[in-house]
Amino acid sequence: MKIPRITVLTLGIADLKKATKFYEAVLGTPPNTSYDGVTFIELPGTWISLYPLEKLAEDISPDVQFIRSGFSGVTLAHNACSKDDVIAIIERARSAGARVVKEPQETNWGGFSGYFADPDAYYWEVAWGPMFDFTENGELRFKENA
Repeated sequence: MKIPRITVLTLGIADLKKATKFYEAVLGTPPNTSYDGVTFIELPGTWISLYPLEKLAEDISPDVQFIRSGFSGVTLAHNACSKDDVIAIIERARSAGARVVKEPQETNWGGFSGYFADPDAYYWEVAWGPMFDFTENGELRFKENA
């Protein structure tokens, strides 16, 4: 048995074409639209899947009723290599149509971060922290001796 890990985060979205264009602009990664009705964004370690919300609820169970109201208590995060990268990514998100919820700023945990909401109101934190770095293939890790 392999070590458990998150391999795909599926976001239920309202407009597949709009969401695909948004995430391509923000992440700068060409989306995989080879499969009808779904978009995959292949990132190191964990992919993002964009799938129409109604179809996602239907796939889970005919009894599932989706109710979205306010903040769900879940955020997605993108760790950046520097404070300047945090600012640049937030600005890319803003330019792509995101609502910036919290401008990039120093944090109480010693890092630097900001938040945006995508067109479907999923909240993303873009953060840099002095205790993190990345492996050669882009996976987040704690720095040695941090």
